[in-house]
Amino acid sequence: MIRMATKKTAVFTLSERLTMTADATETFATIDLGSYVDVGDRQALQVHSVEYIFQGTSPTESFENAMAGDSFMQIQLTDLNRGGLVFANDRALVSSAAIYKSTAATFEINMDQYPDNFGKGSDDGRYVVNDQLYITGYAENLGGVNQINATIRVNCSIVTLSAKDFMAIAIQSTAADN
Repeated sequence: MIRMATKKTAVFTLSERLTMTADATETFATIDLGSYVDVGDRQALQVHSVEYIFQGTSPTESFENAMAGDSFMQIQLTDLNRGGLVFANDRALVSSAAIYKSTAATFEINMDQYPDNFGKGSDDGRYVVNDQLYITGYAENLGGVNQINATIRVNCSIVTLSAKDFMAIAIQSTAADN
């Protein structure tokens, strides 16, 4: 656990919307962290929680209208660009969510619970030292010309880490890239 983090900001929210229009095809987006992470100053982003909001083609359309029959949707947030969805044990995985819709129009989230909450303490959270967060979405069985919009809300703060902690996180991130 990182103990030498000094908060530079209060908690704030970064958000990005991912629009999935192609059936059974991965869709990508990024959240630029270049203004928040600074290697020279050992400045990192501390992620406290990640929330997901799912909508249909418009803000007022329920997303189940965009999904036909038995449907599946998955979203992942990583701190390295893996080029697609990853397994749950991948070190780059920051957060994920999945929704399944059955023909009976029931929804289940029991395979991947969300939102992901990393705790309320000042030392709790996931530290990110990379300059981007990567979002990958995948939806199966979109109905007709419909689309699903997923908004990812990252609640975070900027911290300064000790030199040892920053180096440890950077090494772990580099090792996870291999």
